Amino acid sequence: MTVETNTTHEAESKFWLGKFNLTSNASSKIAMEDVLIALKRHHAGDWGDVCPADRDANEWAVKNGERLFSVYHDPYGVKFWIITERDRSITTVLMPEDY
Repeated sequence: MTVETNTTHEAESKFWLGKFNLTSNASSKIAMEDVLIALKRHHAGDWGDVCPADRDANEWAVKNGERLFSVYHDPYGVKFWIITERDRSITTVLMPEDY
């Protein structure tokens, strides 16, 4: 699923999301409500369950136009990722095995 996002410069947003893409595998395993909650966190710079080095890399990437990577878990413990490409053209929600 790909949709154009319009929430690019809200007060809590740190960067442009671009188009939103949800892999079919992620769509089948994660409730849309949980995807949207995680997407809002990602957009605000809450990188979820990444290690400290990845958290620092994301903070640097926001300022320097590089790729952003977040890790989240749904209420059942299902792990999924959100990646915003360096050119901010697309943000993808995917399962680790989709990468």
